[in-house]
Amino acid sequence: MSFYITTPIYYTNDVPHIGHAYTTIACDILARYNKLLGKEVYFLTGTDEHGQKVEKSAKDANVNPKEFVDKLSINFKKLVLDLDCEIDDFIRTTEPRHIKAAQFLWNKLLENDQIYLSNYEGWYSIRDEAFYLENELTKVDGKFKTKSGSSVEWVKEESYFFKLSKWEDKLIQFYENNPDAISPKTRYNEVLSFIKGGLKDLSISRTTFEWGVKVPNNNKHVMYVWIDALCNYLTSIGYPDINNDKFIKFWPAIHIVGKDILRFHAVFWPAFLMAADIDPPKKIYAHGWWTNEGQKISKSIGNVIDPYEIINEFGLDQFRYFLFREVPFGNDGDFSKKSIANRVNADLSNNFGNLVQRISTFIVKNCNSSINPTNNLNNDDKELIKNLDKKFNDYKNYMNNQQIDKSIKSVMELLSLTNVYVDEQAPWSLKKTDKERMQVVLFVVVNIIIKSSIMLFPIIPKSTKKILSMFNMDINNINFNKFDLLISKNIIIDSPSPIFPRIL
Repeated sequence: MSFYITTPIYYTNDVPHIGHAYTTIACDILARYNKLLGKEVYFLTGTDEHGQKVEKSAKDANVNPKEFVDKLSINFKKLVLDLDCEIDDFIRTTEPRHIKAAQFLWNKLLENDQIYLSNYEGWYSIRDEAFYLENELTKVDGKFKTKSGSSVEWVKEESYFFKLSKWEDKLIQFYENNPDAISPKTRYNEVLSFIKGGLKDLSISRTTFEWGVKVPNNNKHVMYVWIDALCNYLTSIGYPDINNDKFIKFWPAIHIVGKDILRFHAVFWPAFLMAADIDPPKKIYAHGWWTNEGQKISKSIGNVIDPYEIINEFGLDQFRYFLFREVPFGNDGDFSKKSIANRVNADLSNNFGNLVQRISTFIVKNCNSSINPTNNLNNDDKELIKNLDKKFNDYKNYMNNQQIDKSIKSVMELLSLTNVYVDEQAPWSLKKTDKERMQVVLFVVVNIIIKSSIMLFPIIPKSTKKILSMFNMDINNINFNKFDLLISKNIIIDSPSPIFPRIL
């Protein structure tokens, strides 16, 4: 089985921030999880480098647009690696392979009678790279603004149009037949309501700026940035060759996006694809936005969250864990350093880290660093193993539905139960009265530590690698095969050390 997941490609008119980190880590978590299931995974991210915003930013910086995006794209690629995300491709929309794919898609739409030339006038937001109807805008100080607060200007120009109105019924039919194609459910309802409200043909070219993919056979026009940018998901897997192995294996994809760009991905993109005789995406998952200690994040306020600053202060895995344990994936979330400290201390230091530390140290001191497998389980042991099975099934069900926070919670609940079990069984007392029973208790607990580490590996890979290495587990061979079975070999513990120091 195969699994293709994408971030949106990130716009190169500024430096990366917490929103970019959040989406990229989400995709990495789901990619790593699906690898543990034994699937062949393809994970794509990259940068969106065309459009009027970039052209304007480059001009303000007194450099040509290509130089400008070359410098900024490096920052996004570096962030992916610094977040410990295992990508398969990093695409840039200025690459020749992408320009070729975007122009082929355009020609395919033209060939299928989906594009026509006319004139357009309407309200346009440079920041959002989108046109708006007047009823979608609000007046602030006598000027129209979008819901996100960006300014709009009245634009009138010659434009190519995509026959989006023609796809209204087909999109409704597709989504009604595939109710899981957009998540969470509130976003699905929002998209369906928008489509049922009526679709107008879409302006897909511009003549008022030059920095973009040229429209084939009409260099006066550049492609609307969204038809260019969205095509990246096809470019990476070999489009326009739809018969190559990679395309056949991986398309359609799962797109993880911010809620602000849902309409482009869930309305325009599937319509473009169906109009070009390509299957629509398998799923589009729209997550929420972060605020900073209750305030909307804004450059003008000066409260933009730099992921590097947080990682340097708290640690990478601690950052990854907090983002996906603190807030239901799909909801908006509020970021604060106090919340990170509280969450990491409660879950990772006290619950997980303390269990690993006290059990591994006890085994090294009292069992010659080794625990043997056993089947001599009593009812307490069997009950805990039963809970392992239940929590693992919960974890999988949640992960399969992108409910990352709930999947993490199920593992933490298992670890809490295990801590209670350790306190009740008291292996330090059994050492004096029943060493054989002590070995059984430790064997059960070590199994749960190892299996919890594997379940948490997609979320906190560096830390769980250390734990699995401490228990001499081969990190290259971890997966969910035979997860329901207890380990059948001696478990040897090497050099126990604290994994999650408390944040003071």
